[in-house]
Amino acid sequence: MNVGRVGIWSVELRLGDPPVTPESTAATRQLLGPAAALAPYQAVVLDTNPDTARATARGFLGPFIGMAHYARSLRRQGFTDTDLADGGSDHLIDSVVAWGDTEAIARRVQAHHNAGADHVALHVLTANGGFPRTQWRELAPLTR
Repeated sequence: MNVGRVGIWSVELRLGDPPVTPESTAATRQLLGPAAALAPYQAVVLDTNPDTARATARGFLGPFIGMAHYARSLRRQGFTDTDLADGGSDHLIDSVVAWGDTEAIARRVQAHHNAGADHVALHVLTANGGFPRTQWRELAPLTR
């Protein structure tokens, strides 16, 4: 049966449910093989302060962590119920959200590429939820 591109895309989405880590990208690449396009989602916070960066990440991720399908995805990636509690442990936040300066974000993007990603879709998170034009400009040099 030929499932076509839509069927393959749904497999890719199922195997790469956001949020993902570079390790889950590697596992997905191994499962899909070299021919399939793989473009994991990466949430990012351009903030070098661990407390405020994690607070921004938790503000975004908190509601998703409470959804059954996201929780299952995170458990498949090795996170525990303790990691999922209270908006996410520091370990979970640091694993699934790249935060810091542009170089820190670049390292995470490169880790996904090293794990077999063809592209990495960045989702810029901001403390105020505003339009991230400034952050996009700062991250623009990371595009290939």
